Amino acid sequence: MNSFINKYSAIKFFGNLPDGGVVDSCEIENKNGMQLKIITYGATITSLKIPLANGSLIDVVLGFDTIEAYINSFHLNSAPYFGSTVGRYAGRINNSIFSLNGKLIDLNNNNNGHSLHGGKIGFSQKLWQIKKVSEGENPSVTLGYFSPDGEENYPGDLSIDLTYTLSEENELIIEYIATTSMDTVINLTHHSYFNLDGHNSTIHEQEMSINSNKILETNEYNIPTGQLLNLEANSFDFNKAKKCPQKIDTTFVLKEVEECSASLYSSKNNLKMLVYTNQPAVHIYVGGNCNNEIKGKENTDYHNLSGICFETQNFPDAPNHDNFPSSILRKEEMYHHKTRYKFQN
Repeated sequence: MNSFINKYSAIKFFGNLPDGGVVDSCEIENKNGMQLKIITYGATITSLKIPLANGSLIDVVLGFDTIEAYINSFHLNSAPYFGSTVGRYAGRINNSIFSLNGKLIDLNNNNNGHSLHGGKIGFSQKLWQIKKVSEGENPSVTLGYFSPDGEENYPGDLSIDLTYTLSEENELIIEYIATTSMDTVINLTHHSYFNLDGHNSTIHEQEMSINSNKILETNEYNIPTGQLLNLEANSFDFNKAKKCPQKIDTTFVLKEVEECSASLYSSKNNLKMLVYTNQPAVHIYVGGNCNNEIKGKENTDYHNLSGICFETQNFPDAPNHDNFPSSILRKEEMYHHKTRYKFQN
């Protein structure tokens, strides 16, 4: 560990990568007893413990106990991306190509000929660096990653700062700042699977709401067609809270970024999670291929209803659709993405 790491008791050794790289963990806690643990592999959240009204703590995200388990999970037929930071581009890019400034960019493909979640080795599998730890009133940890020009064939040197903060209001605040050396595209998101009854339970009885009247239409490979579907009389209309679906992999177009974007509620623990974001969409994902393939924390058997993802982001495949919000980051601009997950008893 370097001298910076030694200054903070919150930072500890978590494990080694196959190439010898050192993966550290960092734990922070707010004054209410809310606890967050992250690791530098993929800037990943491994644990998020929320205080309940009865005084107990409950871990509301899925994850693993060892670095080996995180690494091995990316070799499964459908990698779960538990708690990781996804980039350079979250979601799918059709045929792994797009045009930027009149030039065709041909990305690495890793999903039926398409690019998914940044390509073969995206940000979820990179070693990030802890740059700053604040242990004050609103404790936080900032991590950084430098993505060189040409990584996964994306243009431009991309420099990213990612800050996790625990607020006094029991919010997990995730904030991304990025700049580039040349025009590029970017779409970052967080990929925790949430379960308000605990990571060793099921989300089937929990209720979800989404502030959306439209979803992206997709083809058989879950690639957006460019069309938006109205949710009126649609089973995926969650403007009024109802039970989580058993399977969903859908991008919802958010109505108002200033309002609550989505929520999840557990009557069992009387715990609610509210999601706020400055992004135009939230991708909801349930039904990962976890059938007895994955042993999670505390030797838990994860299954298809173990957790639900609220991936706040831009639209998948936006570089190929002029009617989608622009995902282009210009050389002189700054990318800013802020999402808050607020927990209430």
